[in-house]
Amino acid sequence: MVIKDLFRFKKREDIVPNVDDVLLQAILGSDAVDVSKVMNIPAIAQAVHLISETVSMIPIKLYSEEFVDEKKKTVEVMVDNAAPKNLSRVSLLNDDTKDTLDGVQFKRALVRDYLLYGSAYAYINKKANKILSVNYVPKRNISIMKNSDPIFKDYNIMVQGMQYKPFDFLKILRSTEDGMTGKGIIEENVELLNVAYATILFEKALVATGGNKKGFINAKNKLSLDAMSALKTAWRNLYSNNQENVIVLNDGLTFQEASNTSVEMQLNESKESMHNSICRIFGIPIDGNYEMFIKQAVMPILNAIECALNRDFLLEKEKSRLYFAFDTKEIIKGDIKTRFEAYKTALDCNLMQIDECRYMEDLEPLGLNFIKLGLQDVLYNPFTKEVFTPNTGQSANIGDDLTSEGGEKNENRD
Repeated sequence: MVIKDLFRFKKREDIVPNVDDVLLQAILGSDAVDVSKVMNIPAIAQAVHLISETVSMIPIKLYSEEFVDEKKKTVEVMVDNAAPKNLSRVSLLNDDTKDTLDGVQFKRALVRDYLLYGSAYAYINKKANKILSVNYVPKRNISIMKNSDPIFKDYNIMVQGMQYKPFDFLKILRSTEDGMTGKGIIEENVELLNVAYATILFEKALVATGGNKKGFINAKNKLSLDAMSALKTAWRNLYSNNQENVIVLNDGLTFQEASNTSVEMQLNESKESMHNSICRIFGIPIDGNYEMFIKQAVMPILNAIECALNRDFLLEKEKSRLYFAFDTKEIIKGDIKTRFEAYKTALDCNLMQIDECRYMEDLEPLGLNFIKLGLQDVLYNPFTKEVFTPNTGQSANIGDDLTSEGGEKNENRD
């Protein structure tokens, strides 16, 4: 390596996008965007709002895997022994967190930090093994103090000078490599968001100047101080308001454009392309497909929250049989046609009973605890190998038939 290469610095044109417009080039050379700037980008604000609102309306439930009559069964936990009397961990997450935020606001805040910063934290306020409250802590108030061992990683969480252990916090991390911090949309897409924010500033400048182009005044001869002052004042008035101002260029003065108009720059086409790119970053389909939106943009976040809850919100002795999960059936409650078609399919396939469907619709049960069976169906019990035909009322045992058939074949063979 040549010694001079050690001291070679990048020229400004190497790190600034190559654009023709002088104003836009100056804007792109500014500092990187932060959350306050990013949320001024319509596509970002819309995506974060849509995803956080969708997640916030889905309730979290606690389930238990139990063995009943040697069969594995999943049941919803209604009595929570890890919470004080008349309280449950599910109610803390869905309704009243016992903090200033309610359950919906709590989930919104977590998702917003998860998407933008890549890390969302909530303090688990415990007394012994009882969880008293769950307190959201903004990412800007969190500092991570970690060791230097890349294998046996360990860390503490600092909040305004106070030190906490990892198990004191609920941690939801995006694109993490160490299990302590994550990478958000801003960190992973700096250049794209810089351009998007610069476009907004450029449009603001166009509106403020009435759409007039920036440029330079060329003079053949040297202008006097009074002439330069008068020209600057006239030019300032032209760009500072929308009144009818006229500038007269005397002989020897010419105007040279230094920027393009929004039409010449194809700004609308660029904005649409940028909007689509931002939607793809968040996993939001361009065609507005709601099912794909749930699968690509919402379900990965639900899975991350569920995993974090199962790790930090369960006692060690509970982790083998209990787990938290979102009740995703709530997603389709706004679409009555889809919801009732799903119930019909579940009833026809004997996956649910009528009272179970009525319970999901907050209706009183009818006491109809049965499953519909068609007379055309033949019922087979795989444990007893018994076949029953409802249409004829006859039953038979396949095991006996197979045994007798095998015996006849053996006799014929002899």
